[in-house]
Amino acid sequence: MEMEDQELTLRRQFEKVNTILEKYHRSASHLISILQEIQADYRYLPEEILTYVATALGVSPAYVYGVATFYAQFSLKPKGKHTIRVCDGTACHVKGSSNVLKTVKEQLGLKENEETTPDLLFTVETVACIGACALAPAMMIDEEVYGMLNEEKTREIIEGLVEENKGGMVHAIQD
Repeated sequence: MEMEDQELTLRRQFEKVNTILEKYHRSASHLISILQEIQADYRYLPEEILTYVATALGVSPAYVYGVATFYAQFSLKPKGKHTIRVCDGTACHVKGSSNVLKTVKEQLGLKENEETTPDLLFTVETVACIGACALAPAMMIDEEVYGMLNEEKTREIIEGLVEENKGGMVHAIQD
């Protein structure tokens, strides 16, 4: 029974991918757009789907993988439902962004080298600049900017976010 469930899940995955491929007429010249849409659905680019895309477009898996790894916008690792970007640009760095990052990771139970929580709810990234230098130190949660942060304010924001998202694990590859 478990094997049948896995096959059904794979078939559904490939149905989504086929819909995206058809939208772009299975043309390799649209590879970046295809990968963008796949990542929007799955929050990362699964290896088996990259291989499938290569076959469907008539190009080598190495070519698709090369494009997926060349652009920073693509991820080959599962990402959380929410992305927390801690700015480490000059203004933020000088005003203590390392303490903000440390507090965020502590609140989410992430070790220094970890980016994504095991429940796939949160991914924490350090970015060069979010364009909110006047609010330094700052971070973005999804598309919302939070500025003039200190440990206490950061802790409150993350606690609120965690509270809003209680209720179970998010699946990176959805049925």
